[in-house]
This record gives sequence, C-alpha cells and structure tokens, in this order.
Amino acid sequence: MGLVERTEAIETLDGLLAASVAGKGRVAVVTGPVATGRTELLNAFADRVVDLNGLAITATGSRSEQDLPLGVMSQLLLDAPLVDEERRRAMNLLYEGAQTLTHGDGGTHRLDPQIVHSLCTVLLELSRRYPLVVVVDDLDRADHASLVCLSYLARRVRFAPMLALFSHSGHRRSGAPVLDVDGLARPPHGVHIALVTLSADGVREMAAEALGEDDAARLAPRWHELSGGNPLLVGGLVEDHRQALADGAAPGNEPVPGGQYAEAVVSCLRRTEERAQRVAQALAILPDAGSLDKLTGLEPAQVAQAVRALTAAGLLQRGDYRHPVAREAVLAQIDDGERVALHRRAAEIAYHEGAVSQVVAEHLLRAGQTDDPWVVPVLEDAARQALRAGRVDAAVDYLRLAWQTCADDRHRAKIMTTMMRAGWRINPSMSTGYLPELTAAMQNGFLRSGDALVLTKALLWNGQFADARSVFEQLNASADEHDQETLTELAIARPLLRSTYPSFFPMLRPQVPLAPTPIPTVSAGHRLEAASALATVLTRGPSEPLAAGVERILHNSRLDEMTLDTVESALFALTYSGHADRAVPWCDTFVEEAGARQAPSRLARLAAIRAEISLRLGELPAAVRHARLALESMPPSSWGVAVGGPLAALITAATAMGDYDLVREQLDQPVAEEMFQTRYGMHYLHARGRYSLAIGQLPFALRDFEQCGELAARWKLDVPGLIPWRTDAAEALLRMGRPGPARKLVDEQLARCGKDAPRVHGMAMRLLAATSELRHRPMFLRQAVDLQTAGGDEYELARALADLTEAYHVLGESRRAGMIARRARALADKAQAQPLLKMLTRGGNWDESESIAQPLNPAGGAAMLSDAEHRVAALAAEGYTNREISMKLYITISTVEQHLTRTYRKLNVTRRTDLPANLNLDFSVAG
Repeated sequence: MGLVERTEAIETLDGLLAASVAGKGRVAVVTGPVATGRTELLNAFADRVVDLNGLAITATGSRSEQDLPLGVMSQLLLDAPLVDEERRRAMNLLYEGAQTLTHGDGGTHRLDPQIVHSLCTVLLELSRRYPLVVVVDDLDRADHASLVCLSYLARRVRFAPMLALFSHSGHRRSGAPVLDVDGLARPPHGVHIALVTLSADGVREMAAEALGEDDAARLAPRWHELSGGNPLLVGGLVEDHRQALADGAAPGNEPVPGGQYAEAVVSCLRRTEERAQRVAQALAILPDAGSLDKLTGLEPAQVAQAVRALTAAGLLQRGDYRHPVAREAVLAQIDDGERVALHRRAAEIAYHEGAVSQVVAEHLLRAGQTDDPWVVPVLEDAARQALRAGRVDAAVDYLRLAWQTCADDRHRAKIMTTMMRAGWRINPSMSTGYLPELTAAMQNGFLRSGDALVLTKALLWNGQFADARSVFEQLNASADEHDQETLTELAIARPLLRSTYPSFFPMLRPQVPLAPTPIPTVSAGHRLEAASALATVLTRGPSEPLAAGVERILHNSRLDEMTLDTVESALFALTYSGHADRAVPWCDTFVEEAGARQAPSRLARLAAIRAEISLRLGELPAAVRHARLALESMPPSSWGVAVGGPLAALITAATAMGDYDLVREQLDQPVAEEMFQTRYGMHYLHARGRYSLAIGQLPFALRDFEQCGELAARWKLDVPGLIPWRTDAAEALLRMGRPGPARKLVDEQLARCGKDAPRVHGMAMRLLAATSELRHRPMFLRQAVDLQTAGGDEYELARALADLTEAYHVLGESRRAGMIARRARALADKAQAQPLLKMLTRGGNWDESESIAQPLNPAGGAAMLSDAEHRVAALAAEGYTNREISMKLYITISTVEQHLTRTYRKLNVTRRTDLPANLNLDFSVAG
C-alpha cells in the first residue's frame, strides 16, 4: 500500500486504540486482495502499540493449520504475558477443547461453550492489566474452533480496554463461508478498513522511493498496467528494472518483466485460497473464461468469484493475465502430470466447442498421445494451416504427434510423407530419419503416386540412388492407366530427372507417358510446364516463346507447400536460356517471401539460384553474397548432392575476384561422390576448373573441363546455356601452347551458339580472337564486346575489353587502347575483379594522360544529350572511329561528326579521349 493510504489507516487504528484504552473496546477488520499490504499494516500497528506502552499479541491463520483445533487461539495465548497460574489454566483449556473436538464427548465433536468462555476470559482479564490489542492476520485461514472463540471475544470487547484487529481477504474458502461466525465479518463495535490496490499515483510514489522521480514518472503508467497496482508486483517490476540496468540495458519507457516479476506473481497466487489457484492455473492453460468451469470442475459462480478475486489482486485484467511472463510463471508452478491432464482436458473442451484446429493442436502437443479418433484429423488440419502461415516448425510438431498417435499404417505413411515435405522447408537433412520407414512403407504398398515421388526426391537429394531406383521401379510397376494421380506425378518427375539427375533418367521406363491426360490441377500443370521448360532449355536450347511461358508461370506461383519445384525450374529455365536479367526480380521476390515465411531451406535454395543469376550477369560480389547466404541459411551437410550449386557459384565468383583463400576454404568442403552424377556436379567441376586455370594448374583445369564435356555429351545436356566448357578448355589449351585443339573447340562452340546465346557466343569470339592472327583480333573482339553487351555479363564484357585493349596496344594504337582500357577498368572495378584490374594496370604502356576522363554525371551535361548523341558518344568512348560508327549506326560520317561536336560542347570536353569511360554503362547503345 502507498504511504498516504498506510498513514490514514494507522491513524484510524490509533483512534480505536485510544477508545479501547478508555474502556470502550473496539473491533477493526482489515480486508483487501492478496499482497495489498494487510499483513504489513497489522505488523506496523503492532509495533506501534508496543511503542505506546500497550500490549499486542499476535496470531496468523494458515491453510496448513485449518484442521488444527484451536490453533490460532493457541498462538495468541502463547504470545500473551500470562502469569504461571493463568498459563496453566489456559493450556488445560486448550488441551481439553482440542481433545473434545478430536475425539468427541458423548458422540459430539462440538466445542464446549464453557471452554470458549473460559479461554476468552483469560484475554479479557489480561486487558485489565495492559492496553491490549489482539491481532489476527489471515483470519480466513483460521481453524473453525478459533473462529468461534474470536467471535465470542469480539462481542465482549465493548466493555473491556481491548482492540481486536483482524484481517482477511474478504473471499470465501472452499467448502464454507470464510467468516461464518457472527461478529467477525461485520464487527459490531468497530470499523471495516478496506485496502485496495495502488492507484497510478500510488505506483508512481512507490517507484519514486526506489528509483527517483524521473524514472518513476516514465515507468509508472506501464507498471500500473502490468501490476494492477499490487505492491508486490510493482516491487518485482522495480527489481527487474534494476537488474536490466545492471546488465547494461538502456533505460526506456517499456518495462522489462522478468524473474522478479514472475516470482511476485507466484507469491501472490500462493496467498490466495485454493479455488482461486485452480482457476488461475486453468486460465494459464485455457485463456477462455467461458470454459473455466468445465476445466476446473467448479460451478460458474465459483469461477466468477475467483476471477474477481484474482482481478482485484492485480493478477488479471479483463479475464486474462496482464503479461505473458505472468502466465508462464503460473504454468511453471503446475505439477507436470497435472499440467498434462489439464491440457488434455482443454483440448477436448476446445474441440467440442468448435475452436480452430491450431488452438486444439497446441493443447494436444502438451498433452501427448491420446486415443480419441478426432485427434489425428485435427492435427493434420492444424499442420496445413500452419504451413500456409509459414509456421513450419509448428506444422512439423503437429504432424509428428499425429504420426505417433495414428494406428493405421497406410495413414501413418502419408503423415510421415507430409512431415518430411514440411521439414524440407527447414532443413532437408531432417528427412534422413524418415527414409527407412517410408521405404518399408513403399515396399508394403502403403505409398503411392505423389507420396512415393516425395520419397524418391529425398533419396536422390541424399545420394541414395540405389534405393531411389528400387522405389521408382516399384512405382512404375504399380501405375496403371486408371491411376491418374500417379501418371501425372510420373510425367512431372520425368523432365525434373532429365534436367537435374540425368544419370537417373534412364531408370524411368519408356512406356510411362510423357504427358498424361488431363492434368488434374492448375498447380500440377504449372509444375509440369516449368519442369518441361527447363528440360527443353538444357537439351534443345532456349527460345523466346519458352521464356515468355516461364515468366507467366512465375507470375502465378507462390511459395506454398507444393510450388518450390515450379519456382526453381522456372528460374533456372530463364537463367540457362540467357535471360538472367529477367529472372532477377522474380528471384528477389521469392527470396524475400522465403525469409518472411521463416523457411531456411527454401531461402537457401533460392539464394543459390540468385547467386547463379548474379554470376551470369557478371555481378561477382553479389554472387558471393548470395552464395554465402545459401550456405549459411542451410549448412553444407544438409545440401546433399545439391551442394555443388552454391559452392560452384561461390568458387567461380571468388576466383574471378582473386579471393583464393575463400576458394580454397570452399574446395576443402567434402562433397558426396554421387554429386558428380547430377547437374550440380557439372557446375562444381566447371568452378574447380576455373580456379585451377586462374592459379596456373592447367592440366587439372583441362581435366575438369573435359570431364564436364564428357558428362554433357553422355547426358545429352551439351547446350551453351548450361556449362561453356569448350571455351574454358580452349583457354587452358592455349595457355598450354596447343592452339590447334583450342581452335577446334572454339569452332565447335561457335557452331552451337545461336542468336539466343550471346553471352557464350561472346566468350567464344574472345577465344577465337586469341587463336587468330593479330590483325584480325580487334574485329573478333569487337564482336565479342557487342555480344557481351547484349548478353548482360559485365565481367565477361570487361574481359573482352581487356583483350581488345591489349590487341590495340600490340598493334600500336595506344590512343584506342587507352580509351577502351578506361571502360574495361571501370567494369572490372565494379565487379571487384582484382586479377583483371591488375592485368589492365600492369599492361598499360599507352599514354595514360590520354586515357583519363571524368566519370559521367547523368545530372550534368550528359543528361542533355539526345538519344542519337548518346549512341554516337558511347561508341566513340569505346574507341570506334567515325567511319566505324557511321557503318554501325547506318548514318553518314558527317552526321557522326556533328553529333560529336554537340556532345563535346554539352559535356565541356575537347576530344574523344575525354569522353566518360562509363557513358555506355548508363545509357542504351544500339549495336
């Protein structure tokens, strides 16, 4: 209680004491919720009576002593300064009364009225020697016989110099009224002092005593909300605040309820009567006041009374706990067995009252297995809802309990398959423990169609190809023309296996139809279309209609439990078909969605795709960043054979950036041998070869590139968009001094490149220049530059420009070399390609004064250039002559000169070597 309230109460009691001393005895009853200061007030007043030369004798009711006859009266008489004769008489009376109540006398267990009179007379006689105050705290917990005696005493204090001071909570205890004896609940000769919880000002005052005015003013409003004004709870909040400050937390306006607040909640609850404790525990289990009677077994009126008592004590607000810490503290105090039983009963109540499945499922999780037939369907529905909301961990928990509870083997297999699919979102390695049982279920005929293919996918991911073959053969054998679902899933699996696990593809039986009729769902149709598009890109090459169809699929896809394969296939189809730039916004959207849904496995797999996209755009730092995210979101051990994807992107990008320590760190990661039977293995071999090439280990590089070629030929995946192994092998051969075989590989690559593969075509043209006579190199390299500009790979564009720089330099055209070198350096710097930057710096013997120009400022004069002036200026900055520009843009030389003159004036430069090196990076140039 606050300082003002306590002072006023003591003043009231002082007045009653004065009247008692004057021979006008009084009775005072102090009531109030638990922990509002009743005991503190009585103790303070008892000490004050001693200071005023009075006599205070005290006793306290206890729940554990309610069955002890005359227990409270014994405390009072033992505390009283009686002479020996009085003490012997009092002890004999107490013994006789207790014996009567315990053993009975003539068949009765009632206290003899004469004993009551005699016991009270001892106290009345004592009051004639001293100003006497009889203090009994927690009267509602006193034994019945003592209540009878105290009631008798209260009716007689009027004519004695005595003050009888009692306290109780004002609520009823289980089984009987709290005060069912006249004279105590409504004192005839005294007052009733009702204590209440602290007001907001009272909380601020209490906080100010402990923390100072500033902190009190800031924190008191929220503390009042969390405590309901209960002083004990406020004290807990104060201590938690002090601990937070001691731990280095910055002071703020929001409280930090912690251990002390939790202890205060438990302490308050222990002071309430048993019925209120049962209701408080039930509320912690089932926060629905309307069902508490069913959960506790109490009458609705009894529940309502307990809720009112808990609310008055500051523990509840509007029928619920004021803070989750309070709820958790109460839950922690419930015995484990009792808590399980409460949750099981709560689940039954929630189910029969029509609660949503996730509410019921949460109780079932805490209750454990049960035989009720409705449990498994509820858990499965809750798992579906949780998956839609992105709560994958919860969904797996629901499914695991459903699987443990289900008695039907076929249904158990289906639940486990769903659980494996859900767990895949978090970590594919979670599926490892399910594989033996699901494989056995497949052999026993309990798995079909989609569920069996989920098992096959998990086996393949984990490199268990033999088991996957067995499952797939059994699935093929069990399928018939009437099993539409199985035929559909097999049709979808076929292109997926073709493009991702090509070594497994021959295991599919040829008679399985490629496209069963009709596809039963839109989702299945999208999965089949995306998988088929990817297989087509990797076997036949890209096309614009195919890319448009893939984007349409992405537009209609969401990362729910069925479409990640669709999204992956579609994104890879765009990326491998030379449209990495068009895949960027889609992939970024899905990465963001996976992060928001807290699906680390999906986030990792999408980040790996994003790394590959960045790599093909020449964005080396972004490729490293996304590959790291992929490997951090899901550890390499969980990637299975697919680890080659993110590792390859990271190794390739880091190699180009010159970060060889990072590359060696990744190459030290162990990989499964089965990975080299997948598409991911091809990427890994290519990346490892790139690193060997960069550090001069040419035989090793050539070996890896040629192995890529062997796999591509064996699997019929030898398309430019997948792995440009021929250009890299040609570069290794050139550096080994074998131009003949190198030229042959380059010619083969050029023959395979159509108009839809400008990036790889540009790579091949760069190598064609390296295998050609010096005088022809600029022509081939300019074509490589144009192709890379169209292909969008800025790193490969920088490499082509660097070779063109070197070619012009060797031919003695230093001015041209310098102009092109500026652009090459700008691109290499943007990509953080340190080896390329060093080469450009080390090899530059041209006139640097002619190659230094100010970077383009789009907000300045360049913003005023017309489109035609931009195109001309961009080509001039690349080193093209006026005649070459006129031929390239189909305009006259005079027009070129006029555009350049106006451009010089607008950009405030005097010659073409002063043109910004990055002009064409910011504006579109026709080529």
